[in-house]
Amino acid sequence: MDYKKFVYEQKKRDKALKAKSTQVVVKEIRFGPQTDEHDYEFKRKNAEKFLKEGAKLKAFVFFKGRSIIYKDQGQILLLRLATDLEEFGKVEAMPILEGKRMIMFIAPKKKK
Repeated sequence: MDYKKFVYEQKKRDKALKAKSTQVVVKEIRFGPQTDEHDYEFKRKNAEKFLKEGAKLKAFVFFKGRSIIYKDQGQILLLRLATDLEEFGKVEAMPILEGKRMIMFIAPKKKK
């Protein structure tokens, strides 16, 4: 077999595989531990839109200074978001505290 023909076929196969692959988009939504109701609803609607578009969602509560004492409020907020978005996506990772952030991932549900 001709080497140039082999390289050409290899590039062709690689290009076909690349065309079939999908890029995973991760959108972030940031909350404070004492986020107001209106702000929460606004961010929930954005999260809903992101999940409908097929993007993964990274929701996190950022604790500044002494607000770290409200860890339980942050966890309640993220779990509430997870229950509100249940029909649009499923929780990949439950809320975990990493430094000053409590992070949770939500993946969109598969389309039928």
